[in-house]
Amino acid sequence: MPSKNTRLVYSTDPDWEPEPKRKAQPQPSKKKNEQVRVFLDRKGRRGKSVSVIKGIQSHPDGKKKLCKTLKGKLGTGGAVKDGNIEIQGDHRDRIVTLLKEMGYQAKKAGG
Repeated sequence: MPSKNTRLVYSTDPDWEPEPKRKAQPQPSKKKNEQVRVFLDRKGRRGKSVSVIKGIQSHPDGKKKLCKTLKGKLGTGGAVKDGNIEIQGDHRDRIVTLLKEMGYQAKKAGG
């Protein structure tokens, strides 16, 4: 039996079993009574626009996964800051549409 510090390449051991699969990443929650708001913010960003998504009730890893999905579909950058998802640029209408397709109750908020 090989030690834990070595890597098995080939084995004739009849009792060999593959390693268990890793746990799945946490998914963002989609509670029915949850209100997700999409704002436009320019404060403290030298006039650059950022779409801010507030109200996602999820584990931080779930928010990161949702952020990555939105960035990929919108073709832009973004990050999770202070529990909110920030997407670069004014993409509020597209974000609301994508979130509704994913099952969230999203609304455009602000001016």
